[in-house]
Amino acid sequence: MNDSRPLNILQEVFGYGAFRGAQAEIIDHVTGGGDALVLMPTGGGKSLCYQVPAIARHRGKQGVTVVVSPLIALMHDQVGALEEAGVHAAFLNSTLDTEQYLFVERELMSGRLVMLYAAPERVTNPRFLAQLDSLHERGLLSLFAIDEAHCVSQWGHDFRSEYLALSLLHERYADVPRIALTATADDSTRADIIQRLKLEEARVFISSFDRPNIRYAIVEKDEPRKQLLRFIRDEHEDEAGVVYCQSRKKVEETAQWLSSEGIRALPYHAGLDGAVRQKHQDRFLREDGIVMVATIAFGMGIDKPDVRFVAHLDLPKNIEAYYQETGRAGRDGGPSDAWMTYGLADVVNQRRMIDESPAEEDFKQVQRGKLDALLALAEATDCRRVRLLGYFGEASSACGNCDNCLNPPATWDATDAARKLLSCIYRFHQHGGRRFGAGHLIDVLRGKSTEKVAQYDHQALSTFGVGADRSEQQWRAVLRQLIALGHVVAEGEYHTLALTDSARAVLKGGVEVRLREANEKPKRGSGGKSSRERGTRTSSKAAVEAMDLDTGAQQRFEALKSWRGEVAKEHGLPAYVIFQNVTLAEMARQHPQSLDDLAGISGVGAKKLEAYGRELLRVLEAV
Repeated sequence: MNDSRPLNILQEVFGYGAFRGAQAEIIDHVTGGGDALVLMPTGGGKSLCYQVPAIARHRGKQGVTVVVSPLIALMHDQVGALEEAGVHAAFLNSTLDTEQYLFVERELMSGRLVMLYAAPERVTNPRFLAQLDSLHERGLLSLFAIDEAHCVSQWGHDFRSEYLALSLLHERYADVPRIALTATADDSTRADIIQRLKLEEARVFISSFDRPNIRYAIVEKDEPRKQLLRFIRDEHEDEAGVVYCQSRKKVEETAQWLSSEGIRALPYHAGLDGAVRQKHQDRFLREDGIVMVATIAFGMGIDKPDVRFVAHLDLPKNIEAYYQETGRAGRDGGPSDAWMTYGLADVVNQRRMIDESPAEEDFKQVQRGKLDALLALAEATDCRRVRLLGYFGEASSACGNCDNCLNPPATWDATDAARKLLSCIYRFHQHGGRRFGAGHLIDVLRGKSTEKVAQYDHQALSTFGVGADRSEQQWRAVLRQLIALGHVVAEGEYHTLALTDSARAVLKGGVEVRLREANEKPKRGSGGKSSRERGTRTSSKAAVEAMDLDTGAQQRFEALKSWRGEVAKEHGLPAYVIFQNVTLAEMARQHPQSLDDLAGISGVGAKKLEAYGRELLRVLEAV
């Protein structure tokens, strides 16, 4: 097993017959000693882009690959998967005791390790750098792989200052190749990665950002927790998912409420005790059907392949964050959902957080532009996927698999309504120089005689009651969309409303305003018909059905899953690290009768065949 050719390694170690997309070109370039920046969507096979070169270069006597990874969970799972596949790998992090730590250091310095995973702050630690210096002098430092490379960019959605020090890897070990990888980066973030990591000479590989197995849906908020519950029950009952909330309090309240409604939900945020966070994360990774309710503290580096949905109860900061978070669904390629509720308060709160942050004005301006792009996606009446891919510079056509494609939203000529609303804000200022929030504005438009209306004599305004023909929810939808279009801003602690320069053209009648019709009472969490009513399937159960398993194959598949669960528990690993569902389904369908038959199934490498082959044949024979 010393063949260093990449395709042979792919087949022998990982059990796959061919590379996907740009993998072969990237791997050849890096194996040959070239630097690379790789942009590839979650689930696209980024890990193989450094793991195969690491194995090839180690077999070529070029030493260890150091993988810079920001999260402990990713280190544990990837090292476990590599060791299962017969590749000697280890990690250095705070979970190791002194004896374990020293053992890993000995393996590193001996040159026996193929890959070592470590956090950026450890990689740039003086003690560790001294060890790298020694390896380098002996010709045993093979490759640096910098995962989640967008963390180095101040323009990115997950900036981490410790990544900035990684530029020293080029300065200190100029002859050691580096590969930086990320699933999300717009033009400014890409430029930042290249500049800050000194990758000016690197080849840039950009794969398609499309995740065709993910269905995108964004619905108006109307009792969002109940909408979420309907969505889970209608589309993903007893399936794994992640629900993102903005605050820790909302995370805990939502998890508790879902649990009270019979959903197996767990909270996760940075304020929880570390042992509790680890316990909840382990359950999510190792058990079926857990819903993790979390802040953005959860998710990066989570390799669980069968997450069937990602839901947002609050608006993310920008499209990169949205794409990164939704990309945690369907890593196995099975049908999955990205679902989000969205309302006026989301727009106001995100703008306020930008405006009140201590950042420099140029940074704030960039963040406002990124938020505007996300709002445009949320308010879009055309294909969500076209908008999403267009943000990353990728042209596409209508996907037929997002809410707007499946249920095209009605639009209406809102020019007159927009002028009434803008005029009312203008009249407030003219009447007394004061600003007011959304609630009072809508009361005046609808002609409601409240104490506040009487206090400020706003029943005397010419706009009082001009919008009585529309409901409060309809006016909120109009205001939300006018804010998203940039004609109105909400400012200050009380979110009071003011007109922007662009509002003048609308008020003068020089601009037509077409808006989405407000959805008065969404009947389903998905904002329309359920997947069952549409005649489509989104669940993992349906994904298994789509694998074309007859009754006998289905029984074999369930037997294999049960066996896999026992092995995973014994090894202390998530089940998918042993074998993924798609591999088990292929075994169930083909019903191999010999080790040679098993060896031909995708996902069965040489080490796993040796370790589990006879046991797998026994399980299959017993059904």
